[in-house]
Amino acid sequence: MNARLLEMIRFAIVGGASFLLDYGLLYAFVEFFNMHYLWASGLSFTISVLFNYYLCVVFVFHAKGRTKKDKMLFFGSSIAGLFLNQLCMWIFVDLMGIYYMISKILATAIVTVWNYVMKRKALKG
Repeated sequence: MNARLLEMIRFAIVGGASFLLDYGLLYAFVEFFNMHYLWASGLSFTISVLFNYYLCVVFVFHAKGRTKKDKMLFFGSSIAGLFLNQLCMWIFVDLMGIYYMISKILATAIVTVWNYVMKRKALKG
């Protein structure tokens, strides 16, 4: 199997685990801690990015010893992904009236493409 395809499969596995963490935390923050969905979404996204960074470095891209610039690009792209996530959540929930948990799935689908392109660039050089 080609190396890029294997990398994409590993990225999908890590992304799935990160999504489950993000999705579960979003639900817990809103339903059990009564946080507003946008605050909860931002916090759950941030926690999942840290989890995702570690797994991307170790498991997906095998990028040990990356430079400060690479790390800044990774986290900078994650901040942009957070902004895109929050914008999507607001549009889907507040403007379109879609349930916040369904909106999270839609937002994640949009942000995933951004994340792969930018994180690969940050960790593969």
